[in-house]
Amino acid sequence: MSDYGGGDDGYDDAGPGYDDGAIDFDEEVEPDVFEDNDDQAAGDNPDGQDANDDNIVVSGDANAAAAAKDKVKNTVEYENSKRVDNDKRTTTPYMTKYERARVLGTRALQISGNAPVLIDVEGMTDPLQIAAKELQEKKIPLVVRRYLPDGFYEDWTCEELLT
Repeated sequence: MSDYGGGDDGYDDAGPGYDDGAIDFDEEVEPDVFEDNDDQAAGDNPDGQDANDDNIVVSGDANAAAAAKDKVKNTVEYENSKRVDNDKRTTTPYMTKYERARVLGTRALQISGNAPVLIDVEGMTDPLQIAAKELQEKKIPLVVRRYLPDGFYEDWTCEELLT
């Protein structure tokens, strides 16, 4: 007998009624989802949450659930308040090899999708080479966002970063 259930002669030994291990469920074991639960009808909520709590489905990270309840933290103004001003930036003005790879890859993808090229291509056809020349001439219109451990972030343009 092979690892796949068939015999060595190429025929299935299980026969025509074999169901590949399908599980047959009992209807008595499955709960009926359409029946009213007496505990719920009496007003007891086993989760301890208000039934009309803005219809928030909580799953995964508990901090994300707390942030979802706090409407102020999910606004654009709150995200913009986490930005560090350009004159107070603390990270180095050097582009890391990871940022360089990300910027070149993103720009090469844009160029291959017929985005306008911002340099004289001089017969080059490879989008990655064109992106590398744009970076060398500091013509790439992308911004590198560096997140800090305290939740704030710094924005650096490709013209500002040294390669």
